[in-house]
Amino acid sequence: MGYNSRTPHRVPLISTTNRKKRLQFARAHQNWTVEDWKNVAWSDESRLLLRHSDGRVRIWCKQNENMDPSCLVTTVQAGGGGVMVWGMFSWHTLGPLVPIGHGLNATAYLSIVSDHVHPFMATMYPSSDGYFQQDNAPCHKAQIISNWFLEHDNEFTVLKWPPQSPDLNPIEHLWDVVERELRALNVHPTNLHQLQDTILSIWANISKECFQHLVESMPCRIKAVLKAKGGQTQYYYGVPNNPLGECISRLPLYSRVNCKVKVCSIYWTFYL
Repeated sequence: MGYNSRTPHRVPLISTTNRKKRLQFARAHQNWTVEDWKNVAWSDESRLLLRHSDGRVRIWCKQNENMDPSCLVTTVQAGGGGVMVWGMFSWHTLGPLVPIGHGLNATAYLSIVSDHVHPFMATMYPSSDGYFQQDNAPCHKAQIISNWFLEHDNEFTVLKWPPQSPDLNPIEHLWDVVERELRALNVHPTNLHQLQDTILSIWANISKECFQHLVESMPCRIKAVLKAKGGQTQYYYGVPNNPLGECISRLPLYSRVNCKVKVCSIYWTFYL
């Protein structure tokens, strides 16, 4: 009959208010071309774990052997720790990837903005025609951050970002690329220092084709939000693999090696 069994995709429940904001953003940018999106610098934070388990390990054992050591998989609480990083990029180039200590507050974020965002925007958009994208995390909306951006509003524009919209931010899929490269290593990091160095190396080696294709998918992302009337889109769980920019859903995500890896599940943190 054409039916098959599968695990449903995990997508967020978007409130009515946020659907309206997402739809407003999409309508405001529906005429933007790839050339327009090339003027945007994308940013985000992510936490990558030292040890990761996707819960897919399966074993065969007899009923009375379920607690036998040979039938057990050891785990480490909180994945053995992790490394939090902040990064940014644009169509033109990858930006800095900055390790973050124990968390990101307004003071720490102000240092990132002044030490990394400012020189990146000045270098990539010397004509002051650039847009800086950030989500609605509390530290991004702190008064000292708003004041800083106001003082520099003649140099670049802060893109007004809709809530619950990781599907509109191509950097989210770069985090997935980094995580998958970590999992694919023959020799895995054994401590947080090695993990950080490995993450920085993977980031530095993401291909230009990969991140440029992600930016080039922006017109399709906008169309998808319009079609969904502000609701969930296919970009919550994958990126259409089409360098020509045509809107084809549920195809593989770009990766560093060959720009094709299958997305199984992605979990997001939303800031309203």
